[in-house]
Amino acid sequence: MCDNHRPCISRRTILSLGAAAAWAGAFAIPSFAQDAASATPPNAVSPDEALKRLLDGNARYAANAPAIKDFSAGRAARVAKQHPFAAILSCADSRVAPELAFDQGPGELFVVRVAGNFVDDDGLASLEYGVKFLGVPLIVVLGHTNCGAVEATIKVVKDNAKLPGHLPGLVRAIKPAVEAAKKAKAADLLDAAIAENVRYNVGRLNKAKPIVSAFVAEGKVKVVGARYDLATGKVSLL
Repeated sequence: MCDNHRPCISRRTILSLGAAAAWAGAFAIPSFAQDAASATPPNAVSPDEALKRLLDGNARYAANAPAIKDFSAGRAARVAKQHPFAAILSCADSRVAPELAFDQGPGELFVVRVAGNFVDDDGLASLEYGVKFLGVPLIVVLGHTNCGAVEATIKVVKDNAKLPGHLPGLVRAIKPAVEAAKKAKAADLLDAAIAENVRYNVGRLNKAKPIVSAFVAEGKVKVVGARYDLATGKVSLL
């Protein structure tokens, strides 16, 4: 019951106000979330900075002094979003592990793998996603010594060997690099073809329309080639 000196607030009004507050609270963005959304993402670095970070990590790996030891660190934070600072187009060879070779933890590298580290439509779509939606500033085409896919292609080119299943498609993708190395009369055809294969796919990515080539032209993304040495663990730029 209300008197004449105080406003009368019914029980129904109180419940209505409480429900409205709960509704607003449910859809309001917490201040910490707003801060996180407006913060600069950790991969907002220049292509050259990203490359230096990779090479520094490889130096640690080759020296058997990795900095990454706790792979659980940041696991909860990675649930909501990823911020890789480099994309790696790598061979599927089991002896090549980009995260280990560059001493990077989960969430740091966006890795696309296929035997022979060449660009096909599916791999290109993945790299476009990394560039356009994840903000990756660097793409590395990573070949490696003693690549079996390149060696198989050499056998097809030189000896007209026949391969089963879908392997001829893989050979067709790598064949231009083998032909280029053969034309140059390289002393070590396998090593030269591996390098040519990396360079060939760097060139393809630099021209890949409509996404990657546009980011490259604007200086937002750099595409580089490199080779991983299975024996030493060292990565050298090509």
